[in-house]
Amino acid sequence: MLRPFDLNLRHLRALPVIVAQGSMSGAALAVNLSQPALTQGLAKLERQLGVALFDRHRDGVSATEGGMLMADRATAAFGHLAAPTARRGGRGFARPEQLMTASQLHAFLALADAGSFVGAAMATGLSQPALHRAARDLEQIGGVVLAERRGRGVVLTAAGRRLARGIRLAAREIAAGIVEASGAAETGTIAIGAMPLCRALILPHAIAAFVAGTPRALVDVAEGSWRELVEPLRDGVIDLMIGALRDQAPHGLAQRALFTDRLAVIGRAGHPLAAVAEPTLEDLARFGWIVGQADTPLRSHWEALFAGRKPAEAPIECGSVMVIRGVLRDSNLLTLLSPDQVALEVRSGVLATIGPPLAQCVRTIGITTRLGWRPTMAQRRFVDLVENAVAQTRIPETE
Repeated sequence: MLRPFDLNLRHLRALPVIVAQGSMSGAALAVNLSQPALTQGLAKLERQLGVALFDRHRDGVSATEGGMLMADRATAAFGHLAAPTARRGGRGFARPEQLMTASQLHAFLALADAGSFVGAAMATGLSQPALHRAARDLEQIGGVVLAERRGRGVVLTAAGRRLARGIRLAAREIAAGIVEASGAAETGTIAIGAMPLCRALILPHAIAAFVAGTPRALVDVAEGSWRELVEPLRDGVIDLMIGALRDQAPHGLAQRALFTDRLAVIGRAGHPLAAVAEPTLEDLARFGWIVGQADTPLRSHWEALFAGRKPAEAPIECGSVMVIRGVLRDSNLLTLLSPDQVALEVRSGVLATIGPPLAQCVRTIGITTRLGWRPTMAQRRFVDLVENAVAQTRIPETE
């Protein structure tokens, strides 16, 4: 399978220039390559992609649809590399992203992921001297220190972290360009960050439909809380998150609402309050609670529920729905959850909702992406299927 850094970055940089110039001779002059070298480089790109990027004419060249798509993605990729390498002070080159090679970026990203030269060498098959050389060359090009030794490992500096993020995002753009330019619209990868609510019904339903209609695409699911997933999203490790939205979209992110969810008090079947139609706050406060960690939406809703009075005891802080369900089953503790998250346990008679859903405990569930994220056709199809899954799996609320 063709990987982003299997492509020559210098030739990728030339694609938007060829589109703009409409001729190989003009583009070669603009990118400081000889025309034969640029022609050979373009031919190699086309062989790798298995598609013609330009139509040749007597008076120049014109981009094919695949060529336009690949040039557009290349422009975005180098934008991601330029942002973290912008000159800070007088050191380094004015346009360091123009001098980076694919092998350097591949090596540095492996170092960033592994945290050591030994680990990066094992992951890539590159020698440690080659990895050292790649990191050193990138530092000289950018005029900044990217990594510092700490014991047997390596810690990225702030500049190194910025560059690693830029490389990941650039790789995402190039990978999308490979899929689009080659016409393989139903291939590629979608990496999903799954927060607790979506895991029970919505996400499995959407993935099953997606795989049935797009069998050649790869779905990668990472579970976690918002805190655990937001940096991988910003880094380009995942493409989107599904779960509770923030009140305001954080910097650099975009939010798309899917539905509003009313929380309910959940306890075990046979809980002393299970037969009480509308338990009071005093009733609920008599029992211990499992609550979310500080500064999470679930914790905020629980604190608001008991606002103005002494809150109930909360001996357990936990973000794992699997653990919460197990503890509830074997105790008289209570928790706040969406009925969707325990639908199977309620139907099977293991857990029960305590009273009606809470009108004051409403949260918005949706999709979070990077601002400006441009999904491939397969990724857009998956987002559509998530919306369909919401309509098909949501439990009607009892008024």
